[in-house]
Amino acid sequence: MRRTGASIGMVYLPPPGESAMRLAVLSGVSLEFAAPWTRIAPDDPVPLADAVADGRLVWIADREAMARRYPRPGLVLPYPFSLAASPLAAGGTTWGGLVLLWPGGHAPRLARVEEDAVHEGCDRMTGILARAAGEGRPVLPGRQPRMVRPARRTPGPVEAAAAVEFVHRLPGGSCALDLNGRVTFVTEEAADLLGIDAEDLAGALPWEALPWMDNPAVEDRYRAAVISRRTTSFTTLRPPDHWLRFELHPDATGISVRITPAGPDRRAPGEGAAREEAEHAAQSALPSRATSLYHLMHLAASLTEAAGVRDVVDQAADQITPALGVHALAVLTAEDGRLRVAGHRGYADAVARFDSAPLASDTPAARVLVTGAPMFYGSREELAGDFPAAVVLGSPGAAWAFLPLVASGRPVGSLVLGYDRPRDFHPGERAILISLAGLLAQALDRARLYDSKHELARRLQAGLLPHTLPHVPGLEVAARYLPAGHGTGVGGDFYDLIRLGGTTAAATIGDVQGHNVEAAALMGQVRAAVHASAGAPPGEVLARTNRLLTDLDPGLFTSCLYAHIDLKHHRALLATAGHPPPLVRHPDGRAEALDLPPGLLLGIDPAADYPTAGVTLPIGTVLALFTDGLVEAPGVDMDRATAELAGQLAWSGGGDASLDDLADTLIGHAQGSAPRHDDIALLLLRTVAPL
Repeated sequence: MRRTGASIGMVYLPPPGESAMRLAVLSGVSLEFAAPWTRIAPDDPVPLADAVADGRLVWIADREAMARRYPRPGLVLPYPFSLAASPLAAGGTTWGGLVLLWPGGHAPRLARVEEDAVHEGCDRMTGILARAAGEGRPVLPGRQPRMVRPARRTPGPVEAAAAVEFVHRLPGGSCALDLNGRVTFVTEEAADLLGIDAEDLAGALPWEALPWMDNPAVEDRYRAAVISRRTTSFTTLRPPDHWLRFELHPDATGISVRITPAGPDRRAPGEGAAREEAEHAAQSALPSRATSLYHLMHLAASLTEAAGVRDVVDQAADQITPALGVHALAVLTAEDGRLRVAGHRGYADAVARFDSAPLASDTPAARVLVTGAPMFYGSREELAGDFPAAVVLGSPGAAWAFLPLVASGRPVGSLVLGYDRPRDFHPGERAILISLAGLLAQALDRARLYDSKHELARRLQAGLLPHTLPHVPGLEVAARYLPAGHGTGVGGDFYDLIRLGGTTAAATIGDVQGHNVEAAALMGQVRAAVHASAGAPPGEVLARTNRLLTDLDPGLFTSCLYAHIDLKHHRALLATAGHPPPLVRHPDGRAEALDLPPGLLLGIDPAADYPTAGVTLPIGTVLALFTDGLVEAPGVDMDRATAELAGQLAWSGGGDASLDDLADTLIGHAQGSAPRHDDIALLLLRTVAPL
C-alpha cells in the first residue's frame, strides 16, 4: 500500500477444504465497510473472483467501470475510487487474493511502478504462503480479519499540547472520527455548536448521539469520505434554526471534521458563496444517495422474485421512479435485429415509436445497445446535438439517460429513463444508474428465459392433453385443467374421454408424479397406453398400462382411474390404480364418493391386479373424476376436503345448471378454500336423454 499509494488493502485466504476465500487482513477501512465481502465464492460477481479464475490482475479504473462490469458492488459503493484485484498464485496453486483501492481521481491506468509493486508484493506473499504450507504450518484466515493500521510516530507531551492549542485556535469546532465513524476527539467549541456535552459525544457515532443528524445523507457523506479519501462537505440544520457546515478530511486512520456555522447570514458574499448555495439547493431537490440506494437495494431484492418480463418491468418502474425522480421509463429488448418495447411507464405514445426500430437505426436506444456504452443528456438540446433526427420525448427541458442492458457480456436490451426537467448527471448518479442497469439486465435475461420455458411448457401441455372431447350421444361433458403455478408450469395430470361405440365410452384421469417435462412426457405415454387398451375391462386396461410402465422403468409413479361407461344399460365399471375415487351426484341430489376397491400405483409391480366395481348411471347422474390437486392442500384433511367438494357438487349440480358452470364452481371452491400447490384436472360427465 505504501509503494502504490493505495488507501485500502485486503488480503483473502482460503480456509481448509473450501473453494471460497475469506478476508484475512484489512487496512484503511473498518470491518463494517468490508462486511459484504468477507467471503468471496468462485462464482461471485466481484473483481477478485474473476482475477483468481483467470489468473490475472483485474483493474477497475473508476466507479462507472465498477458499475458497468460488477453491478452489485458498484451499487453498494457508488463513490470515487479505483481498484485492482490480483490472485496470490504460483505453480497452478492459488493461495489467496489481494484487493487494493485508490482514492478517487487516480489515473485511468496503473502506472508501471504501481503495477510492478502489485506484482512484486503478490509474489512475495505467495512465496511466504507456499513455504509455510510446505513446512506444515499453513497461514489460515482467522475468525475475524486482522486489522492493520499505518505506523505513525507518537508525539511527545509538549508536541501534543501544542497540537491541541493549535486546534483550539482555529475558527469553529473540530472533532476526529475513527474508521468506524466514532468520535475520538472533540473540542468544546465543536460541542457547543452541536448542542451537546463533549463527554456525551466521545466514543459515539454522531448520527446516534445527535438525533437531528440521523439522516441517510449524513452517513452517506461519511462513507464517501472513507472510500474516496476525498474531502467532502455538507450543510445540515440543527433544530430549530442553526445551520452548520461540516468538512470531512479523511486519511488511513480516520477523519478530521471541521464544524462552522452556515446559512445565508454567515456566508461570505461573492460568487463562490452563491455557487455553493445554488449547488446545495440543487442537491436538496434530489433524493439523497443513501435514499436512492435504499430504493435500489429493495429493487434488487424484488427482482430476485420477479418471474416473467412483465414482472421485471413493473418492479423496475415501481422502484426506480420514486428513487431517482424518473418521470418516464422504457425497457426495450433486442429481437430479430429490432428493438421491442418490453414495457414502459409514462409517455406511452412517444415510447411506442421505439418499437420495431432496427438495431442499425440512428437512435440513442439502439446506439447504447450496440455499443454497450451509456449516454446521458441533461437537456433536449444536448440530445438533439447528437441525434438531430431523434424523437425527443417529454418537455422541451427534459433530460435523458440511455443505458445498455448487458447480461453475461451479451446485450439484451436498453433502458431509457426520462426526466421532466434539465438535470446534471453527476458521477455518483451515473454510477448508480449503470449499476441499476446491470441488475435489471440480469433479471431481464432470467425473465426472458422463464417466459420462454413457460411458453414451451404451455404448448407441451396443450399438445399432450386432448384438444377437444368427442361427442357421445347421451353424455354431457366438461373438463378443466389448471397447472400448479410453480416450476415449469407443466405437470403430469391428464384426463381423456374415448368414444368406443354408439352407446359406450371410456373416461380416464390420472396423475404422474412430478411437475416437470419428464412427468409430462410420461403422462403422454400413459394416455397412449390407455387409448391402446380402451374397450377391454377396466382392470385389464390398467394392468396392461402398468406392465408397460414397469418395463419403461421411468422412476416415476402414476395414479390412474379408468371407467367403462355403458349408456344403453345406464351403468359404469371402474377400476383405480391408487387414484382418488370419483364423486357421483345422484338424480335425487345426493352426492358421495364412490367406494372402489384399491389398486396399486402404476409402475411398481408388473403383476399387480386391479379389481373392478360398478355403479348405475340413471339419467341426470353426474360423475366427477378429479386429481388430488382439487382436494389436497397443506394442513387440510383430504377426507374432509373431499366431503366438502361432494357437498358443493350436491348443491350446485342440480336443475338445469350448465356442466361448464358446474366445473367452474368446483374449481373456484377448491381455489378459495385453501392455497393449492398441485396441478388440478377435472372431468365431469352427466348422463342425459339421447336426442
